[in-house]
Amino acid sequence: MSYSAGDRGPDTQDASTAKTVRTITMVIAAVFVLVGILGFIPGITTNYDTMTFAGHESNAKLLGIFEVSILHNIVHLLFGVVGLWAARTFRTSVIYLIAGGVIYLVLWLYGLVIDHDHDANFIPVNDADNWLHLVLGVVMVVVGAIGARALPRRSTRT
Repeated sequence: MSYSAGDRGPDTQDASTAKTVRTITMVIAAVFVLVGILGFIPGITTNYDTMTFAGHESNAKLLGIFEVSILHNIVHLLFGVVGLWAARTFRTSVIYLIAGGVIYLVLWLYGLVIDHDHDANFIPVNDADNWLHLVLGVVMVVVGAIGARALPRRSTRT
């Protein structure tokens, strides 16, 4: 099966999967951009005046739940922008979802092993962040893996 440059193939199951994966990527990326912006808005982010550039000393919490810092918010913004770019094609959407999901699973593991009050907690993370990272990582990897199964195979000519 072949796809056009925009990965919009004929009306098949694979083409439908491609469109769905690209849409999910766009939604996830847009949420990251939104979260990054909201992290800089006092009121939506509680204890805003305690926000630090990085580290566990930041007591700022997005929606009063998720610990954030300036670095954390910038990373969300950048991750979202990369995702919006990746959503342009099916192949880059799959790569973004799988790689991003793995990154969030690593962050989940990091949050489990790090002492939340230790200087090594530079992100910062708390229990709510850990649960979110686990769910986000699993969802992204699963959706990316489903998409990867529908990717057109590149032929190699010798």
